[in-house]
Amino acid sequence: MHKYRTHYCNDLNIDNVGETVRISGWVNQIRDHGGVVFIDLRDHYGISQVVINPDMDFYKTAEHWRKESVLSFTGEVVKRAEETVNTKIASGEIEIHATNMEVLCDSEVIPFQIAREEECPESMRLEYRFLDLRRKHIHDRIMLRSQVISEVRNILSGQGFNEFQTPILTCSSPEGARDFLVPSRLHPGKFYALPQAPQQFKQLLMVAGFDKYFQIAPCFRDEDARADRSPGEFYQIDMEMSFATQEDVFAVIENLISSIFKKFTEAEIADTFVRIPYKESMAKYGCDKPDLRNPLTMIDVSEVFAGSDFKAFAGVVKKKKGAVKAIAVKGAAGQPKSFYEQMITFAQSVGSKGLGYIVWQNGEAKSPIANYLDEARIKQLEELGNVGEGDVMFFIADKEAKALDIGSHVIPELGKRLDLIDKDAYKFCWIVDYPMFEFDEVENKIEFSHNPFSMPQGEMEALKTQDPLEILAYQYDLVCNGIELSSGAIRNHRPEIMYKAFQIAGYDKSVVDEKFSGMIKAFKHGAPPHGGIAPGLDRIIMLLTKQENIREVIAFPFNGQAMDLMMNAPNTVNESQLKELHIQLDLPEEEEEDK
Repeated sequence: MHKYRTHYCNDLNIDNVGETVRISGWVNQIRDHGGVVFIDLRDHYGISQVVINPDMDFYKTAEHWRKESVLSFTGEVVKRAEETVNTKIASGEIEIHATNMEVLCDSEVIPFQIAREEECPESMRLEYRFLDLRRKHIHDRIMLRSQVISEVRNILSGQGFNEFQTPILTCSSPEGARDFLVPSRLHPGKFYALPQAPQQFKQLLMVAGFDKYFQIAPCFRDEDARADRSPGEFYQIDMEMSFATQEDVFAVIENLISSIFKKFTEAEIADTFVRIPYKESMAKYGCDKPDLRNPLTMIDVSEVFAGSDFKAFAGVVKKKKGAVKAIAVKGAAGQPKSFYEQMITFAQSVGSKGLGYIVWQNGEAKSPIANYLDEARIKQLEELGNVGEGDVMFFIADKEAKALDIGSHVIPELGKRLDLIDKDAYKFCWIVDYPMFEFDEVENKIEFSHNPFSMPQGEMEALKTQDPLEILAYQYDLVCNGIELSSGAIRNHRPEIMYKAFQIAGYDKSVVDEKFSGMIKAFKHGAPPHGGIAPGLDRIIMLLTKQENIREVIAFPFNGQAMDLMMNAPNTVNESQLKELHIQLDLPEEEEEDK
C-alpha cells in the first residue's frame, strides 16, 4: 500500500465498498455525534467522510486535531445508511471507517474559516493566500485558469502555431507604460528592463522566418492597479503571424475565443464577432470599449436645439465644438422621480453639469426642457430617437468630446439601474479602423494616436497624399462586455513607411534608428508582412468566472498598492547588495525618516 494514499478523496464510491484504502488530506470539518467522530477530509480533488469509532486507540486524540491539519487515514470503505447519503459530493454514498491514523502535519489556529468560506478583509486573505487558495471557489478559479491555458495551447498548436519563449531581461523601450528596471552587476550604471510585452521579440521571430508564434507571456508594467488590471505583472495569450492580413488574425482569434467560451460556459457564443469602426463606436457609446449587452446608444441632437428657446442647450450648440447628445430609453417612463434625481447626481459625479430628460407619457412630452420646444422640434426628437409613448430621452450638453465621455458613463449606469444587461451573455466585438494620428492641442502638433508600428491603411501612398488626421491604421481591439481583452495590429514591416510615419509625427530618422535599432535593422534585411494580437488571459478568466476584480483569478496577486503581503515584497536590501550593484539610494525625505 502506498505510504500516503491509494485513492484521491473523490475517487471512492459504492464500487469500493469492502476495500481497505488509504487517503490523505486536510481536515475540512470535525463533528462529534454521540461519541462517534466524523471527519470530512479534503484534498485537491474532493472530500471523503472518515468515521472514527470510540474503540480506536487514536479516538481520544481527535479532540486535539485542528481544522486544516494534514492527516492520513487507513480504513474500510462502508456504504452509508440511506438517510445519511450526501449527494453534494462524489463520495457521498460511502464513508471510511478508520483503523489507522497518522498526523502528517499539525495546523495552528487558522485566521479565517476555509470550509464555510467566510468573508474576511482582503489584506488578511492576501497575507494568508495559501489558505485562501484552499477555499473551493478560489481553488476552482485557479484550476479553470489552468484548463483554459491548456485549451489555448491545444487550439493554437492545432492551427500550426509554435510556442516560443522570449527574454525576460531586455532593454527599456518607450511602449507607453513605466518599465520595471533591473540593475546590472556586470555593467555598472546600466539597467535591464522587464518586458512590457514581447512585442519586438515576436515581430523579430516573424522576420526570422518562424511563421506562426504564440506564448502564454508574462508582461511587466509599473502601473497603478485597477479592478481589471493587476499592478506589476499579468499574462497574455501572445501571438503573431507572417504573411497575414487583418482577416487572418480575426479568423484565428474568433475561433480561439469562441471555442474557449463555448467550452467553459453555457452561453450562446457567436462564431464571428461584430465589427465597429472606431469613429462609430465613439459616436454611439462615447468610448472604444462598448458593452453590447446594453441596447442603449447615443445620438446627436444638436440640430434640434440649435436656435431653440431652450437657451441652456442652444448656447452650448452655438459654441465651438459644442454638442447635445441624447440617449433614448424604451419603456422607462414609469420610473419614480427619485430615479431621475439619482441619475442627475450620477451624471454630475462624472463631470456633467446636469442630465436633462423628456418623458413621453399620457400622449405628451413632459419635462422642463419640453416646455421650451415647439411641436416640430419634439417631433424631430421622436424621429431621431425612435421614441414615443412610455419612453424617455436623456440629454447631455457640453463640448462634444466631453459630452461623449460623460455619455460613456451614463449609458452603462442606465443599463444597470434599469436592468437592461443580460449578465449571463458574452457579446464580443472588434473595434477597427483606428486613426493613425491625432492632433495634440496642448503641444500643437500631430502625434501617433495608438500604435506607431501599425501599418497605415493605404501604406506609403496614404502617408504621402492624405491629410494625416484622415489616415486610418490596421489596428484593432477585441472587446467583450465592455472590457478590452486585447489590442493588435497588422505591423508596419517596411523601413521607408516607418520612417515616413515617424516623420509626420515629428521624429526624424535618427530617433527611429536609436530607439528601435533592433527592429529597423531587422526590417532592412527582409521582413514579411505580419500581424498579431495578445488577448489578456487574466481578463478572460475574469469574464468566465464573472469576477469584478482581477485579484480573484490570480494565484498570488499583489494588492492595490502593488505589494505582496504574503512574501513581504517589495522590501529593502542590505548595503552590500546595493554596493555590489553600484547603487546609492536617494529616498524622499519622509521615507528616509521612516527608515
